[in-house]
Amino acid sequence: MLRSTLLLLPLLAGPLVTAAPTDAATSLTCQGAGIDPAARLHHRAGKLIEAPARTAWKLHTDVAGWPAWQTAVTGARRLDPGPLRPGSRFRWATPAPATPTTSATTLVITSTVEQLRPGRCVRWTGPAIGDGLRIDRGVHVWTFTPVRGGVLVRTEESWTGGQVEADPATAIRYLAAGLDTWLAELETTAETR
Repeated sequence: MLRSTLLLLPLLAGPLVTAAPTDAATSLTCQGAGIDPAARLHHRAGKLIEAPARTAWKLHTDVAGWPAWQTAVTGARRLDPGPLRPGSRFRWATPAPATPTTSATTLVITSTVEQLRPGRCVRWTGPAIGDGLRIDRGVHVWTFTPVRGGVLVRTEESWTGGQVEADPATAIRYLAAGLDTWLAELETTAETR
C-alpha cells in the first residue's frame, strides 16, 4: 500500500519566504500557464492520494461542495451554471488569522477559471478581500497526475499585494498552511469515498 507524501519546499528569498523558485520552467502549469512569475510570495505542495484520479478531481472541481469537506471553507458558490470551465467564476470564504497589522477576518475570494484541462489541471485567479486585509491577485494552479495506486495532486499559488508583501512571514505561513490543509482534507475525503 502506498503512503501519502507531503511535498513542502520552503526557501528564503531575500526578506520574503517562498515555496519554489519563480522560474517558469519549474513552476506548475495548466495549459502552459502558471503562477505569477513576478509575485514575491508563493508556495507549492503536493500529496499522493490513494484514490482514483476522477474521485479527487470531482471533489476538487465541485466548488459548491467544498464546505462539506474543507474545514477552512465557510461558504462557496458558483457564479455561473454548468461544469467548471475557462471563464467560470465562483466566490468562496475562508477565515484569515490576525496579523500584526490586521485583526482576524474572513477573506472573500472571487475566482475566475483561466485554464482547465478536465481531469488533469485547473488554474484560477482573483482577489481576496477581508476586513482590513487584501490580496490583490492570487493565482492558483492545481495538477492531477494518475499514478499506480492513486493520483499525485500538486498545487502552487502566488499572492501579490501591498498588505501581504508588507508582512511576508505571516502571509506565507497562512498560504502554506491553507494549501497543506486543503490537500490533507482532499486526501481524507477522496480516500473514504
